[in-house]
Amino acid sequence: MSKESFKAFVQKNPTFAGYVNRGEMTWQKFYEMYDLYGESGDVWKTYREEKSTASSSLLGDTSLKEIFNTLKRVDLETVRKGVDGLSKAVGLLQDLSTTKEGGTPPKTYERRPMYRYFED
Repeated sequence: MSKESFKAFVQKNPTFAGYVNRGEMTWQKFYEMYDLYGESGDVWKTYREEKSTASSSLLGDTSLKEIFNTLKRVDLETVRKGVDGLSKAVGLLQDLSTTKEGGTPPKTYERRPMYRYFED
């Protein structure tokens, strides 16, 4: 079985992407199953029928376990760096806006007097 035929098979069955996104399966495992059983194997029945997750509420049919699994995968250090970057950008924009709106302008460079140590 070729990669192109596997790609075409996956495009016919878009529910496979949901299993990969949730971390239940990998594309490598799907490809190995495709290589062993082909397109018509009974093994695909469980993966072709996916639970409906569309709902009008914010969380939908998402279970608490799925939410916690998603939160476990969040890298808190990356989130912290992102928040720090945003706060610096907001501070910079505030500094720029106060000078344009007639607020206190930033300090300008003042030339210091020259001191002579030797009597020339």
